[in-house]
Amino acid sequence: MTLTVVLALAFLIGCVCGLRSMTGPALVCWGAHFGWLQLDGSKLGFLHNNISLAVFTLLALGELVADKLPFIPSRITPGPLVVRFLFGAVCGVAFCVSSGAAWLLGAILGGIGAVAGAYAGYHLRYRLTTASGLPDIVVALVEDVVAIGGGLLIVSRF
Repeated sequence: MTLTVVLALAFLIGCVCGLRSMTGPALVCWGAHFGWLQLDGSKLGFLHNNISLAVFTLLALGELVADKLPFIPSRITPGPLVVRFLFGAVCGVAFCVSSGAAWLLGAILGGIGAVAGAYAGYHLRYRLTTASGLPDIVVALVEDVVAIGGGLLIVSRF
């Protein structure tokens, strides 16, 4: 796999984290579990154990439910945005570690992808619900499918 492809995938998994912050790390754990990502022997090797797999999967499922609740803060407020940036960076690093590429580029692109995904997802969801009159729950569920399906497609490329 070329460096350009690895870095593009690092950016894209960051975008997934921007949509759903826990989906990216959960899918990285699943990717390691299925052998798509080779993280053993690295500092991210903990993502390839059953405890991490269970914890991140449960957190991702919880986030899918919590996202629909009215009291959850916006993804583009500072706290949630920083978390998305950090998870995007970690996922980007995991891709680079797995492919033997420079981890710093993966961290930067994964983090930038998370911010881009957060803003794009926020504004698209806002426009779809206000301009078209679609119920927020419908748009949120489509966003869930895009995050999970897109993230699975991205992770499985390794």
